[in-house]
Amino acid sequence: MTSDLNDPKATAVGLAPAEAPVLEPVRGPLPAEAVAPVRATIIAKALDAWPLVALVASASLLATAHAFETFGKLYPCTLCLKQREVLWVAGTVALVALAARYSPWAAKLRQPFDLLLAAVFLYAAGLAAFHAGVEWKWWPGPTTCSGGTVAAAGDLVAMLKGDKIKPPACDKAAWVFLGLSMAGWNALISLGLSGASLAAGLRKSKATS
Repeated sequence: MTSDLNDPKATAVGLAPAEAPVLEPVRGPLPAEAVAPVRATIIAKALDAWPLVALVASASLLATAHAFETFGKLYPCTLCLKQREVLWVAGTVALVALAARYSPWAAKLRQPFDLLLAAVFLYAAGLAAFHAGVEWKWWPGPTTCSGGTVAAAGDLVAMLKGDKIKPPACDKAAWVFLGLSMAGWNALISLGLSGASLAAGLRKSKATS
């Protein structure tokens, strides 16, 4: 005799078949169709607030350079200092552009400031690329890049006494990551910032036309 699994008595003693478990759908990465609108929205907001983004980017690059100098003891050469000067100019232009957003001429000044930032970042990229070429011995650097002893905090006393402290040589990369020196990375980042500044400027012109 076979027992009926659907019999209530069988269910009471635990012989009835168990209910099939409910399987939850596996959550994977969002499809490209869903990611694209979100990405486009983020890019559009970044371009709308480009002076703020450019200011933060310039400040971050300067902070990184000073952190390498302070904590990594990687002191800047002549070309490194010139690259920092360009970043200070970019940050200043971005700050003025940000303030201009709250002026009566905000609509007219948006595009000129974005295009000016594109030019400044492009110059920064060119200067950094030139420095990287000097490090790779592709061309000679300026005569002021001959270098000398590494300038440290203890050299301040000597400088106060009138001694001249030469900065490090420009043709020696003090730090390399993934085959690129700090100058090489600065060139790529500055070029990207220049392109984004140009896109922001052109976007403003299309919006106002």
